Amino acid sequence: METLFDPSPKKSGFFARPRAVRLAVYLPLFPVLFFGWIRLLEWKMTHHPVSYDGSAEWTLPANAEDVWFTTTDGVKLHGWFLRAQQPSAKSTVLYSHGNGGNITYFKGVALDLAKRGMDVLVYDYRGYGRSEGSAPSETELYADVDAAYDFLTKTRGVKIEKLAIYGLSLGTTVSTDLAARKPCGVLVLEAPLSSASDMAAATLPIIPRRLHWILKNRFESAQKIASVNCPVLITHGDADEIIPTEQGHKVFAAANEPKKLLIVPNGSHWLPSQNGYLDTVVEFISTHLPTNNESKGKI
Repeated sequence: METLFDPSPKKSGFFARPRAVRLAVYLPLFPVLFFGWIRLLEWKMTHHPVSYDGSAEWTLPANAEDVWFTTTDGVKLHGWFLRAQQPSAKSTVLYSHGNGGNITYFKGVALDLAKRGMDVLVYDYRGYGRSEGSAPSETELYADVDAAYDFLTKTRGVKIEKLAIYGLSLGTTVSTDLAARKPCGVLVLEAPLSSASDMAAATLPIIPRRLHWILKNRFESAQKIASVNCPVLITHGDADEIIPTEQGHKVFAAANEPKKLLIVPNGSHWLPSQNGYLDTVVEFISTHLPTNNESKGKI
């Protein structure tokens, strides 16, 4: 009798078990895989660091110096400290940038602030530019901005009442957290996000709110800003393609007086290129910080 050839391979081992048994093994894995996928996606959306490459972009700006300081958990961070291009600085700006690039991407705005009479510290989070470590968690971001704050107030002796904390995009989360915990003269938030959950709702609507507890980051800026007791300027472009303008409104609504909201018509996520924008920011800072004479004798 002729034996017909069966081209399908015979299953053995686990794959030979009944489908119900295999499903009983697979199903518990789905939540684990989903959790891991969400966390990976969250990390990729939160951080886009660019490391130091020694290119011409790293040439020091005018009146600037390389500075280094160390976090409480031992990570060495790098930044540029730019001196005001005037005989006496109106104030000092602690500038926390967004989630992409490194300090070279923000050289222009730092120079523009220095030209307008501000000393400026722009620094890189761990894992960015020349700073040590890898892209940070939310807690590590707060440790990084604390180190920058301590460098200015303790190492450089900047008077707290003349310190402007300025954050862009992701930098608004660390700036808000810092100002809610430590004293400063002014808080400036450019294109702020109100929370990680609000951002997830805007960018990943397929994930329902009830599952946002899976997110590692919280970034509760709208909640934290209620604890900020200095003048607050919030700016947002009404055509922001990354962070919805409604989140800026939400943060502003929760802030204490005195406060100001500047919505830039046709403004994108990057506002300093708008004519007169930085003039408005500097005017707000200068108006709400003491003059040199007023600050004499204060600690």
